[in-house]
Amino acid sequence: MTFGRDDHKQENLEQEIKTHLQMATQDRIDRGESPAQATYSARREFGNVSLVENVTRDQWARTWLEDLLHDLRHGARLLRRNPGFTIIAVLTLALGIGANTAIFSLVNSILLRPLPYAHPEQLVSVTGTYPKGALAALRQQSRTMDLAGYVEGYQFNLTGLGEPVRLNGTLVSAELFSVLGAEAAIGRTFHAGEDLAGQSQFVILSQSLWQRRFASDPGIIGHAINLEGIPRQIVGVMPRDFRFPSQQSEVWIPLDMDSRDAHTYWAGDFMPVIGRLRPQANLQQAAAEIRLLQSQLLPLFPWPMPRTWNADVSAVSLQAGLVSDVRTRLLILLVAVALVLLIACANVANLTLSRASIREKEMAIRTSMGAAGHRIIRQLITESLLMAAIGGAVGLLFAGIGLSLLKSALPADTPRLVDVALDWRVLLFTAALALFTGIVSGIAPAFQSSRTELTESLKSGGRGVTLSTGRRVRNMLVIGELSLAVLLVCAAGLLIRSLWALSHVNPGFHSDNVLTARVTPNESFCGEPGRCFSFYHDLLLGVRALPGINDAALVSTLPLDGRISKRSANVEEYLPTNDKPAPLFWMTAVSPGYFSTMRISLLRGREFTEADTSGNPHTAIISAETARRFFPGQDAVGKHLRFLEQNDWCTIIGVASDVRGYDLRHNVPDFIDGLVYVPYGPGATQENGNVPAEMTLVIRSASAAPQLEQTLRSLASALNPEAPVSEVRPMPVILSGATSAPRSITSLFAAFAALALILGIIGIYGVISFFVGQRTREIGIRIAMGAQRRDILRLVVNEGLSLTLTGIAVGLAAAFALTRYLGTLLYGVSATDPIDFATVAAIFALVALAACYIPARRAMRVDPIVALRHE
Repeated sequence: MTFGRDDHKQENLEQEIKTHLQMATQDRIDRGESPAQATYSARREFGNVSLVENVTRDQWARTWLEDLLHDLRHGARLLRRNPGFTIIAVLTLALGIGANTAIFSLVNSILLRPLPYAHPEQLVSVTGTYPKGALAALRQQSRTMDLAGYVEGYQFNLTGLGEPVRLNGTLVSAELFSVLGAEAAIGRTFHAGEDLAGQSQFVILSQSLWQRRFASDPGIIGHAINLEGIPRQIVGVMPRDFRFPSQQSEVWIPLDMDSRDAHTYWAGDFMPVIGRLRPQANLQQAAAEIRLLQSQLLPLFPWPMPRTWNADVSAVSLQAGLVSDVRTRLLILLVAVALVLLIACANVANLTLSRASIREKEMAIRTSMGAAGHRIIRQLITESLLMAAIGGAVGLLFAGIGLSLLKSALPADTPRLVDVALDWRVLLFTAALALFTGIVSGIAPAFQSSRTELTESLKSGGRGVTLSTGRRVRNMLVIGELSLAVLLVCAAGLLIRSLWALSHVNPGFHSDNVLTARVTPNESFCGEPGRCFSFYHDLLLGVRALPGINDAALVSTLPLDGRISKRSANVEEYLPTNDKPAPLFWMTAVSPGYFSTMRISLLRGREFTEADTSGNPHTAIISAETARRFFPGQDAVGKHLRFLEQNDWCTIIGVASDVRGYDLRHNVPDFIDGLVYVPYGPGATQENGNVPAEMTLVIRSASAAPQLEQTLRSLASALNPEAPVSEVRPMPVILSGATSAPRSITSLFAAFAALALILGIIGIYGVISFFVGQRTREIGIRIAMGAQRRDILRLVVNEGLSLTLTGIAVGLAAAFALTRYLGTLLYGVSATDPIDFATVAAIFALVALAACYIPARRAMRVDPIVALRHE
């Protein structure tokens, strides 16, 4: 592409130079010089014509575009002429750009993209958790925020529409939707006051549930459905993209806030609280206010509360609050993949430097023809940018594939995971990344080529003139990429060892051949405890009678399934303090035979029997950790504890071995003081005074075959048609799921580390191969002078190992300084584990030795006669 106006200016410039040279030549002829001598002298006095034209053109407007197009065409021709170099460089950059784009897509969708609510910058999350009574007090007293609370993780039986269905639901305060600024797609959201006792018989459906169970019927608004045996009027259907607090929510039900029931009002679910800033209020004011209100809440409780409860409460943006659990993991992955990109850039820069040494004569000729240094730099940077642009386009394809794999690898409960996609922000990021990689990978070769010595390069035929400086640059690049690769592999090694340790934690039970199934009759069905006990007794007898079943039992909260049932209790010989007025326990109701079915050892005492289920007398079994905490140095069997709101003391009849009930790192969460098992019977009441309606069947059979699912449904349906059986899972699957989050980040980190290792070794191989190629003549002379092949091997290998050892040393120092930031992700291994660091150093040394051996072997076979003719 050319411009007519610029063509005219070029013609004028050429004519002006020609006229000037003619006048100067004629002037010298008039003074007596011969025509040939006069022409030569005039041209020599004038200088390089091409250089003058280039300098003049650089002063013109719009020539940059013409030069750019010329540089692009020239760069494209060079890339086509060198397909091997082009393919390797483009694929290297594409891998780095694609990996970065995929991870940035996660970061963008989860951490950066604004929440899909009205004015999301006004939404805040309170970092503490509060019962209903405290929430009501906060709503009344806050002057900076409109507040709302919610409790997720509830499940409800949908009955009366054929086979009962288990739905995931969230209990919400009536103001939740108005605080979020969310409107119903059909119908309405809750009105103020519809979360009060006697006024809360409403429900809002998710779009997916409305389509799946009600055939997208808009006439469903105003009709009632039965949830847990309670009729609730459908008042609205939310839009498809409304997924608060998570995508699992299918129904939203108002909180039943009854101040007359002090126990559920002040000791029921402790829920997260969100808010919307009022006009003229800011986040700092809201945080200060919530800390002030926190101190005013303690006297409102009908019993003493620990002073440590919500002691560090604050207010943060809602987006930060929702993703706080995954933020660190994603940012660590982003840093890791950015290091991979830097390694890729260093690799391509090394390739380009090697190629530039071959192009020294070309650059020297262009310089002699008048090309300025900055013009050569611009040409080479343009070539690098063109290569990076192609790498970016291919990287986008890799990113699309990688993003699908990432979404399947991450835990399903990752916040906002369903919203992750390649959008315009990601495309802009990819374009910026391609620009960055083009400049970074091309800047060193460009400056190196622009410093070519003209005369020496033309004399040498383009070989070896800038070898010394180029070699130093290449060596620095290899050391840099090796050190980054060592850092990544060290971090990956720590995560792998941590995952291995976590996967081999003794959970306190044997999961082999154990099948679990959640049985959930309506809460109203178990309002009459005798009917509930009879149902589960008959169900257990039916399961035990099935062929191939070795044993079966019931448990209210299965280890590692995410459910917790808490009860406060007084413990014999335990003296309450202001900080801990009454210990809080994880109370689990179990049937006789549970410990033997799960193979949980009893360290002291005995297991529950059928006589214990009567609740007369009350009995309990505690965990070993609980016994050590409350009865240090004593025998806990025969001691007593009493749950609040109960008159009778429970006698401790046994001490069970510890079980990883909360996760594989902890037996119980930090806010729980111990674990207590009680027999499933009249004494197994929860905080609300009711016995558990939902129980999990634990079945040990010859094979734990999943085909039992339909049989279990039939057994439960025969006893109670409105008691669905769900979550039929082998216990090993649950155990494996407990490591899903660390396994996903470890797998990704290991993949990035492997890529970094491969790129680092390719880098050292490339440098040593270039070293051998540039010193072929020297090697031939050495051999001709009597050097042994082992001397040549030592020469080449020493060159590679010196670079490798330097890179390893720098990488280990960086790893020692930086891996401590992985501390929260590690289990059972130190962030500066010497075994890990030593292993990584040995791996890199061995692999680098192998990478050096191939070019070294080629050097050992050099024919001296051929080598002497090499140049």
